[in-house]
Amino acid sequence: MSKKVTRRQFLSYALMGTGGFMASAMLMPMVRFAIDPVLQAGGEGEFIPTPQKVDDLTATPIRVDFTVKDRKDGWYKSDVSNTAWVFKEGDEIIAFSPVCKHLGCTVSWEGDPAHKNEFFCPCHNGRYEKNGKNIPGSPPLGPLDQFEVKVEGGYVYLGKTIPNTLV
Repeated sequence: MSKKVTRRQFLSYALMGTGGFMASAMLMPMVRFAIDPVLQAGGEGEFIPTPQKVDDLTATPIRVDFTVKDRKDGWYKSDVSNTAWVFKEGDEIIAFSPVCKHLGCTVSWEGDPAHKNEFFCPCHNGRYEKNGKNIPGSPPLGPLDQFEVKVEGGYVYLGKTIPNTLV
């Protein structure tokens, strides 16, 4: 025995089906918009050119400013300025992130006259040795991060930050 569908039931099913189709047609673009940045391929591992010539580097760290072009944050693209402390140690080029591991302040080379040949964070008197190691008894909890370094055409190129390999 088959049940007959009444006109009222048919209209109810038709309206629910049409409403469900319309809701999914509106919902799918919103879901795609929300997860699209996750699906995009990342630009990790790219090296950024700096204006620093390799021949001009010495054993004394110097501040090198560089710009990351078209950095994508979700749907927003912008140019981001960054800084590194770069120097030569023998034939190797070392580049440290200037971000203190205590509270994220910016460290400087010989920023405190009382502490020569050290990186210094003025926020809470944080100190680091030249190899980026945090000095015991000062606030930083770990060593400065390093940048991956590449030389191309006589200029320094910097990659992503990595944990300090010198300590």
